[in-house]
Amino acid sequence: MSVVQDAAPTRLTRRGIPVDPNLRTMAVATLVNTAGNGAMMTTFALYFTHAVGIPATQVGLALSVGAVAGMLGQVPLGHLADTRGPREVLCVLTAAAGVASVGLLVTHNIWLLCAVLGVQAVFDRGASAVRSGMIARLAEGGQAVAFKAYLRAVTNVGISFGALLGGVALAIDQTWAYLSVFALDSVTFVATAFALRLLPHVEPAPAREDGAPRMQVLRDTPYVVVSLLTGIFAIHFLVMELAIPLWIATRTSAPHSLVAVVLLVNTVSVALFQVRLSRGATAVTTSARALAIAGFWILGGFALIAASQGRDVWLSVVLVVLGAGVHVVGEMVGSGGQWGIQMGLAPRDRQGQYQGFAGMSFSLSGIVGPPLIALLCIEWGGPGWIVLGGLIVLAGLLAVPASAWALRTRERYGVLDYSG
Repeated sequence: MSVVQDAAPTRLTRRGIPVDPNLRTMAVATLVNTAGNGAMMTTFALYFTHAVGIPATQVGLALSVGAVAGMLGQVPLGHLADTRGPREVLCVLTAAAGVASVGLLVTHNIWLLCAVLGVQAVFDRGASAVRSGMIARLAEGGQAVAFKAYLRAVTNVGISFGALLGGVALAIDQTWAYLSVFALDSVTFVATAFALRLLPHVEPAPAREDGAPRMQVLRDTPYVVVSLLTGIFAIHFLVMELAIPLWIATRTSAPHSLVAVVLLVNTVSVALFQVRLSRGATAVTTSARALAIAGFWILGGFALIAASQGRDVWLSVVLVVLGAGVHVVGEMVGSGGQWGIQMGLAPRDRQGQYQGFAGMSFSLSGIVGPPLIALLCIEWGGPGWIVLGGLIVLAGLLAVPASAWALRTRERYGVLDYSG
């Protein structure tokens, strides 16, 4: 059952560029914030392993602690945004993430690193959940997916620019240069928080009725199932940062510099084509089909990469680059499908907690994915890539009937517009 609402005003051009000043504000804020993140990501591991002297395994443990803490905070903070107003909560969480990241400037042991990353991740991942809910409220009428696609392109541009700044710090290779990058990242968080204050106030959700659950999303079994499926599907994102570098270094004759080429193919493709390849995800049903189709693109990309093992140098390079190109098509189509499902199935005034749960499932893939990818793609080799691709295809296919089931239950959760 679908209830047709009045058409939403046009907020995006045909190319997905926002014409609405509120969406432009959010895009600029995202560009600033992700530039700082890109600089920090480029320098973080090297600083704490080489300059501070914390073993790489312990740095990895600290990152996992942060991932778990961030995952657990997303639903409660999303719910807080629903009840107090998303703009206000988003500004506070973003500024708090910046303040917390200042702790990296004085961190010199593993315990303090775990504490700083844990606190910072709670605020940062909570802000991410609230931001997704805010987008769903500001870009309604089927335009939220298009704007999310535009923001993802902006994010890639911001991270790429930040990576260049981080590269300067790496070239200098002095403690003050690394600390300057961390300070810059903190400043971008605070600047982003001030920019987000320009967004309009969004009315919070009405008070709960007597007996109504506080965390409605946890009682919404169809949405939970769909989110878990999209979380499994999202494991493929980790391939670029984990599996590809190790695969090139240990299983192919290709030069190690090919890793940079593959990352360039991915980031440039997303910046140029993410909006275009997300246009079909305008409703929950079309979004689910897009997710299913994307799984086969990802499987095809994995098969090409797997075929690069034991080949001549030139053939290995060609197969890996082609595989990365096919994979990124699936990545972009699947991203649009994922956003359309997650936002389209959520009640309008409960977007915070629902997007928090969706983000939690994505974070869970970041915890489960690395050991699974290492086992299948690196330890097992070529067949493992096919198995992993098959798992992603299966998750995408199952999302179609799961989304249909969720649609049939929406009226009881107050969802009247299924346009996504």
